[in-house]
Amino acid sequence: MRLVFLGPPGAGKGTQARELAQEWGVPQISTGDMLREAVAAGTPLGRQARGYMDRGALVPDDVIIALIAERFAQPDAKRGFVLDGFPRTIPQAEALGRLLEELGQHLDRVILFDVSEPELLRRLTGRRSCPTCQATYHVTAAPPRREGVCDRCGSALTQREDDREATVRTRLGVFTEQTAPLLDYYRRRGLLTRVGGEGSVESIRANIRRAAGTVPA
Repeated sequence: MRLVFLGPPGAGKGTQARELAQEWGVPQISTGDMLREAVAAGTPLGRQARGYMDRGALVPDDVIIALIAERFAQPDAKRGFVLDGFPRTIPQAEALGRLLEELGQHLDRVILFDVSEPELLRRLTGRRSCPTCQATYHVTAAPPRREGVCDRCGSALTQREDDREATVRTRLGVFTEQTAPLLDYYRRRGLLTRVGGEGSVESIRANIRRAAGTVPA
């Protein structure tokens, strides 16, 4: 099973990817996590990536693909993977396709999490975090016992700058503009399936299982 999960910020793809990858016995592969791990470990690719990250520049696609190639070579990826949030552009998709072709593999499905903008705004702008103990909350979905106060340590909760409404709207606009050509790319290849990303976590998970072909449609 070789899947790509795509979706805007706040769509819930990371949570679903983590749980379903574990259920299916394949790794969840997040390029952001891989970059941080490679940098922390000081690997050659990590050192190369850090040079870009320290300058505030985007890590080039060839470095990302090289990291993915290393990850695909690990034993737990032999049975498949769930790629979380990658690729994001057509050049990245083409590079991924070439890598899989070299490995004699192919993508089985690209699953797009379809969530309305009002729901994404609700999810993202409602997030709060504790600057002291790093606990996280949501003003409606997982509120603290006392409004604005961390349950664990009593510190005042804060809202990240990138969770403020104006910033969230910008992030969503960038995602839509950036990924629209990518969705057409995978649609033309018969790989794209949209899955409703609203409702209970389990109902969404059941929809993903059907889209992935792991349960009857």
